[in-house]
Amino acid sequence: MSGQILILLNIFIPFLIVPLLFLFKNNPNIREITSILASIIMCISSALVIENIISGNHLTVTIWEVAPGLPINFTVEPIGALFAGIGSFLWLVTTIYSLGYMRANSENNQTRFYICFSIALGCTAGIAYSGNMFTLFLFYEALTLSTYPLVTHSGTEEARKSGRIYLGILLSTSIMLLLLAMLWTWVEVGSLNFIKGGLLTNQVSSTTATILFILYIFGVGKAAIMPFHKWLPAAMVAPAPVSALLHAVAVVKAGVFTIIKLTVYIFGLETISNTASGDWLIYVSGVTILLAAIIALKQDNLKLRLAYSTIGQLAYIVLAAALANSHAIAAGTIHIAAHAFGKITLFFCAGAIYTASGRTRISELYGIGRKMPLTMAAFIVGALVMIGLPPSGGFPSKWLLLNATFSHENWFALAVLIIGTLLTAAYLIPIIFISFQKSDYTEKNDAQEVSSELGSKSFFMTMAIIITSFTALGLFFYPEIAIKLATMATGG
Repeated sequence: MSGQILILLNIFIPFLIVPLLFLFKNNPNIREITSILASIIMCISSALVIENIISGNHLTVTIWEVAPGLPINFTVEPIGALFAGIGSFLWLVTTIYSLGYMRANSENNQTRFYICFSIALGCTAGIAYSGNMFTLFLFYEALTLSTYPLVTHSGTEEARKSGRIYLGILLSTSIMLLLLAMLWTWVEVGSLNFIKGGLLTNQVSSTTATILFILYIFGVGKAAIMPFHKWLPAAMVAPAPVSALLHAVAVVKAGVFTIIKLTVYIFGLETISNTASGDWLIYVSGVTILLAAIIALKQDNLKLRLAYSTIGQLAYIVLAAALANSHAIAAGTIHIAAHAFGKITLFFCAGAIYTASGRTRISELYGIGRKMPLTMAAFIVGALVMIGLPPSGGFPSKWLLLNATFSHENWFALAVLIIGTLLTAAYLIPIIFISFQKSDYTEKNDAQEVSSELGSKSFFMTMAIIITSFTALGLFFYPEIAIKLATMATGG
């Protein structure tokens, strides 16, 4: 199969099944089988793309040249190949989970959910394979619009308000800052292409590079860097599968992936290091890590605590970009994968607890681990990833990031890593202890192990939780592919 076909399969399969999902809206079984089959095909094709990239093959396809030198182009580079692979795999797992969750909770508008979810994954693949900033921007904006109906899924006033915050922050940052940075780049160098070594290398002054870097970073609102982070906790009104999409599969990962891609292919590590244009970002990301963790400590709502956890964990990836060395980019790349598998596991667990018991607050979780040991075992795995402890995929990324701080000789970043790790443990470990403690707290429906409480519907939820848990552990033992792709991208 040619490289062009592989790229197009990955991007357009999710779009092509949309009419089928609508056609089978009254036949849920066929609708969901269609989604699962499409995600399997996407998994296979993305795996073949990764194999091609590791083998040294160059995969590119141009769809349309909008203006001279401004094509809609897809060119696969190593980090993008990994990101697309993660997205396609987690689309499959989240679809399996959603099959159980949406039915067990009798959610409305399920067809709309699957359609928007599918479009969002197509947009994510488009972002991953974009050959220039113009193409990435188109899919970036489409991703924002396609996920809005998911955020407002319940249709309540709270959901609509959250949706307005979601759209307001993400569209305003991208149009006012990111688009401005792109136009400025075009004026300076006449191109928006992603170039190995950096499009702007030796092309602009130190001052221009710094200002452009500021515009690009804050323009990528999906990375949830403070102060442009409030859309993320606001979006937690959505169902658990949507939270999983926002935090692990597509939206926030598209944000930090874009920042990594900008760092490597628009600015170049050498430019950022030599001009010190990224030094300010070390402090902004560091403050985001610490403040997000402190706010998370104060949250009693489980999903809100996990939301602020995501803000902090994303900032580790942004910190890696700011350090601008090969160790740091490898760390950031691996943490994209590790956080994806770990955080989706945590949100799957939160959804399972809610489905089985109706509990949403941490103060209500006393004894839940005794009733749901499998779910809480998976939660422990997800927590290990966030903290960065072995044997989880979070350990290799945090270890590489630690090495990167030593290479950069930035002691502020080192202090942030240590304090941030302790704070992460402080807001996650108590949840685990509480869940296994006895309490007089009772609820209208006793929580039991999900698979026994909800019958056949919960089988899909349980299976998804097991898959993501083992994947989060597997990244600790087999990080080689992620490291290889990151090394290929930086030339390290």
